[in-house]
Amino acid sequence: MFDIEASLDSRLLAVPRNRPTVVFPEALDARTLEAACYLGRFIRPVFLAPEAEVRALAARELAHLGADRVAYTLSESAFVDPASRPDLIESFAAACLEWCQVHERPMCIEEARSLVSESGRFGIWAVKLGHADMVVGGAIHEPKAFFRPMVDLLAQRSVACEAGVFVLPDEHPEEVYPHNIVVFGDVGVNASMTPRTLAEVAVGTCAVARDLIPEDVLPEIRCAMVSYSNRGSDEGPSPELVRQAADLVPEILAERVKHAQRYASIQIRGEVKVSVALSRRSASLYQTEGQPWEGVPNVIVCPNLDMGNLLYHLYATRFPGARKFPVMFGLWFQGVDLPMDCTPEDIRLAVKASVMRLHHYGQWQRTPKDTFFRRHRVLVLNPGSTSTKTSIFEGDEERFTEEIQHPAEALKAFEGKPITEQFAFRKEAVLRFLAEKGLALGDLDAVAGRGGLLRPIPHGTWNVADAMLDDLKAGRRGEHASNLGALIASELVAGTGKPAYIVDPVVVDEADPKVKITGVKELPRRVISHALNQIATARRYAEEHETFYERINVIVAHMGGGITVGAHRKGRYIDVNNGLDGEGPFSPQRSGSLPPGQLIDLCFSGKYSKAELKLLNKGRGGLVDLLGTADFREVERRVEAGEPEATLVYDALAYQVAKAITAMVPAFDGEPIDAILLTGGMARSARLVEDLRRLTAGLGCGVKVYPGENEMAALAKGALRVLSGREVARDYPPA
Repeated sequence: MFDIEASLDSRLLAVPRNRPTVVFPEALDARTLEAACYLGRFIRPVFLAPEAEVRALAARELAHLGADRVAYTLSESAFVDPASRPDLIESFAAACLEWCQVHERPMCIEEARSLVSESGRFGIWAVKLGHADMVVGGAIHEPKAFFRPMVDLLAQRSVACEAGVFVLPDEHPEEVYPHNIVVFGDVGVNASMTPRTLAEVAVGTCAVARDLIPEDVLPEIRCAMVSYSNRGSDEGPSPELVRQAADLVPEILAERVKHAQRYASIQIRGEVKVSVALSRRSASLYQTEGQPWEGVPNVIVCPNLDMGNLLYHLYATRFPGARKFPVMFGLWFQGVDLPMDCTPEDIRLAVKASVMRLHHYGQWQRTPKDTFFRRHRVLVLNPGSTSTKTSIFEGDEERFTEEIQHPAEALKAFEGKPITEQFAFRKEAVLRFLAEKGLALGDLDAVAGRGGLLRPIPHGTWNVADAMLDDLKAGRRGEHASNLGALIASELVAGTGKPAYIVDPVVVDEADPKVKITGVKELPRRVISHALNQIATARRYAEEHETFYERINVIVAHMGGGITVGAHRKGRYIDVNNGLDGEGPFSPQRSGSLPPGQLIDLCFSGKYSKAELKLLNKGRGGLVDLLGTADFREVERRVEAGEPEATLVYDALAYQVAKAITAMVPAFDGEPIDAILLTGGMARSARLVEDLRRLTAGLGCGVKVYPGENEMAALAKGALRVLSGREVARDYPPA
């Protein structure tokens, strides 16, 4: 049995992370709420009911889902009681009156207010006017209260149809439908039937099938247009009408193929009796009648509403294990109509299918208005040694980004001076970036800067204020370009009333005292790491599993110019090697942990100065010293070419990273580990990832890969969590 949900999930996860806003008017129906609890990765849910009532329903009915899943979904959702939004009621009522005038359906303002206050129509108008992208209903609403208004208001073309998609279980005879997949198209949505309407319905239903079923599963979409009788359109299309529709199909289908070549695999045949379309005899009959394709149809366009409903419910009853869901065509994916006997699985499949098609067509970018989910605008700054990465985020979406390069001749003036001397120079570069994008400081909701070398602090988003600025200006913990992040952020928001933040700087330290003990009293371990990407990666894993950072146990290996391997236990970053000083595995540029006795001898050998040894530890160590390159891709090429020295060094690096990962097991005090997460630039190496999977398999947990550093998004999300009220910003210094 084809796993259509897994197919939809993999395709949805491949699209950009921007999620459409989906309204659920039937928020107090337990089936709808349960389905929504499996959709948080793909949509932003809006429940049209008071939050307290939705939470009470979840507590009563959804205990079987687990507290994490429900809590995560509700934390990502908006709750709107239509009665509490008179502003929207007035807006919707005015639009309703205007629509009624155009369509010659007289109505007074009081009647319009009453109508749009009902949850079903409130949700439809929210989509119609751009406050949301999709509305899902019909499970408890009668058709005249949801389906008909939805089609009337949201139809984007003259013809609409509803397709019922079935993936039948293995016990169904496969020779009836290829791979036991069948799609029923229903002509009954349309008030009148013409040859063009029927042809549009047939092509539209096939387009739904082609969009949802990959070509490696169904190479061809074969459609049979069923004729009903010669008594005319009262009961369904006559054979003559079907023949006329079939003549129009090539023209309509050709337009589809222009949009996307995948539709070239669609073949449509008209004037087929229903007894043939639904039987095992169809294959031999089509061949003997000289039809243009061999085999049997996998799309059936039903002659009327009654037969469409009959077939849908017949198959649903006969095969309760079937995966089934409805899909609307002609509404630009803005509406989902549910049968009243639907299950939570039906609902989530229907929503996933519509969201996938919304993305698939490439026209949707984001919700037009941010009524239900505020898109805060955040400026993100990440100063590096020779550049300042700068981005503008609107909500989760990165709208503009640039790595502002600072020429060597410009930086030469600051050589030998504290990093803070570059403050004004870099701030001006950021202001030019904003001006080029047509933005002023007043257009921002917050600025998030990369945190610098501060006192050890817990993870989280931190307010930039005087105590932090004093420490950074004094450089008490060291000089680094990242110290400029908070300084520039603070200056940009000065006088605007807007907040400035830093997020998870390199000095995040939540390790127990025992972690820092060494055998030399004067040399306790310091905790400095890629905390921003470490924690952001762990949060991303939690989001993908619809839970929270505070409820997972993961080991994260950041593998870049430096390598840090950290233990994250239930929302605390409890152990990690000091990547700044070279502790842990050797990396492209860092020596890693060294034999102490031999290191002491080397230090006093007279062969190197202190500065040279510092550089060998960080900058000229690791792959640079061993193989003469910091480019891991070059190392892989040399391994592929069979170079023994490169192979040995590569194997040693993989071994040391795996060893560091497995060494984190005691940090979890016997608790199970959910996953190993690989991130950083070297996580793009398929060879290294596969070797680390093999070397750490003994831990018994999976390995998930998140290549790159994703620092800009991590900074933005830290600010957004505070702006949206999901996190409280901390004050520096910590108590």
